[in-house]
Amino acid sequence: MIKTLFSISISLFIVMDAFGNIPLFLSLLKGIPKKRHKKIVLRELIIALFVIILFNYIGVWLLGFLNITQSIVQIGGGTILFLLSLKMLFPTEKTKYEAELQKITEPFIVPLAIPLVAGPAVLAAVMLYSPQIPNIIMIGAIILSWSATLIVLLISAHLSEWLKDRGLIAIERLMGFIMVLIAIQMFLSGLKTFMRL
Repeated sequence: MIKTLFSISISLFIVMDAFGNIPLFLSLLKGIPKKRHKKIVLRELIIALFVIILFNYIGVWLLGFLNITQSIVQIGGGTILFLLSLKMLFPTEKTKYEAELQKITEPFIVPLAIPLVAGPAVLAAVMLYSPQIPNIIMIGAIILSWSATLIVLLISAHLSEWLKDRGLIAIERLMGFIMVLIAIQMFLSGLKTFMRL
């Protein structure tokens, strides 16, 4: 039970990509007084937590309503996770969308809460785990991973100073590699289940 809790917590924390989001959070908060930074991060993370917990409860119903099986969620979730992890391992130049986001004065919901924290990969993972894991463990795992993400992002300015750009890049690459493994496992599990049908 404890092992499952920590296993899912670590998986969700990696998918939330707290270390990879540090540069984006810092750049989006650049023009805002430093006194407000922590309040904004806390507000956005609380919104993200609400969305993730909401998907934990409505995910199974939503899948049933759309007539989507668990194996399809595993295959789809694994594919999304794999593509996001490749982006972490091999980052490209900023897209026009990302450049436009940096012009926002004070971000609200988009892009800090959604999709940077409560992104498609996190929501797919939650919908995947929720039918298989007891609800109390699932909520505990979400809160643990969210708390770790919150701490990392609250001290993001200090971490950026301590680790420098190279340190942050190294951590993001490591997280990206672990995420690739999780994505492949998720995809193969879904494929295996689908082949049995």
